[in-house]
Amino acid sequence: MIATDLPGQPSRGIYGGAGHDDEVLRRLVLDLTPLKVSANYRRLWLGLSVAQIGQQMTTLAVGIQVYDLTGSSFAVGMVGAFAFVPLVAFGLYGGSISDTYDRRKVALVASAGLWLCSLLLVMQSAAGWNQTWVLYAVVAAQSAFFAVNNPARSAILPRILPPEMLPAANALTTITWNVGFTLGPLLGGFIIFISGFTAAYIVDALTFTAALYALFRLPPIPPEAEVRRAGWAAVWEGLTFLRTRRNLLMTFLVDLSAMVLAQPRALFPALAATTYGGGARTVGYLSAAPAIGALVAAIFSGWLGRIRLQGLMVVVMVCLWGGCVALFGATSWLALGMLLLAGAGAADMVSAVFRSTILQVATPDELRGRLQGVFIVVVAGGPRLGDVVAGSAATVLGERVAIVGGGLACIMATLALVAWHRRFLAYDARHPSAD
Repeated sequence: MIATDLPGQPSRGIYGGAGHDDEVLRRLVLDLTPLKVSANYRRLWLGLSVAQIGQQMTTLAVGIQVYDLTGSSFAVGMVGAFAFVPLVAFGLYGGSISDTYDRRKVALVASAGLWLCSLLLVMQSAAGWNQTWVLYAVVAAQSAFFAVNNPARSAILPRILPPEMLPAANALTTITWNVGFTLGPLLGGFIIFISGFTAAYIVDALTFTAALYALFRLPPIPPEAEVRRAGWAAVWEGLTFLRTRRNLLMTFLVDLSAMVLAQPRALFPALAATTYGGGARTVGYLSAAPAIGALVAAIFSGWLGRIRLQGLMVVVMVCLWGGCVALFGATSWLALGMLLLAGAGAADMVSAVFRSTILQVATPDELRGRLQGVFIVVVAGGPRLGDVVAGSAATVLGERVAIVGGGLACIMATLALVAWHRRFLAYDARHPSAD
């Protein structure tokens, strides 16, 4: 970490007092070194931070507008279905594009597509088109552009930052996402209430220009090695590489264990009605708790950059996620339940930082885009599959039993994966290996 002491001043007190405390605090709190040393990363991070708030406002606005037009929760749920299919297809294919062409150009074109989608939402709302198929079509296009944009952006980071700074950079990224997930819906709901849907969509379009500007200022980032043309053959090449590199494969499998087997969010409305009381307000509390936990963990993430056994830390954090979820299912006290969900969110944040870092460092540059595409599919698709699993299990077993069982199943599945590939526990950040 870059020193912050002024020249000529001791870094410690006479007896190691206040100065020592300052040093301990610097080691614990969020490491801002990537923002200090790289202007390119600083612009990317600030641009994404601003744009993410606007995008989450739009996510809320689209759902509310669809319900306003149809009065149907099923129609609102279909928004997710229209987003999921392009995410999978273009997440895989988009990764191969990022490995073939200049990643700055790929991200810039995809971001321009996202910005145009925001403008289309402004137009349809201002013109009063009032057609759900228009909203579905724009959401599908947004998902496709996002699936190309995000792998390209993630694959850029190892080219503008040294490996030792990637844990700190990934922790900063989690702050961006969780601030967006928290502030975006709150601001979006307020703006919609005051000025309607058009105003919310306009804010999204304006804030997204920050992300476009950051990408525009980047230097060219062409592939380091010649790669075959983008296409499904290239996608298959990336999947084949992943299948034979167990350390990388483990980062995906343990995350699927957590998100598919122990994802309780689909059961929050039922728990609010039957266990906690409070209706929609309680659902909001439960939904916000994991993001708040992740945000707190990110703020105090300065220690992450000093962890060598990153594979072991991923396993511990995924098991902690499962344990917190299981205990959440066993309690009927709302405050304790929110605390446990916050703990789960904190554990997921730490796991995500190290999973991202392992993937970025241990993957050859010519394959980073394709594996980042797989990463997006797993991260975005896993929770949606988890919603289906949780809802199905609750239908048979009841909500609380389903949540407890899911948390325990996550732990058992993770331990089984460790038994399958024990070397993942010994993954050392100083000597990264994909195998």
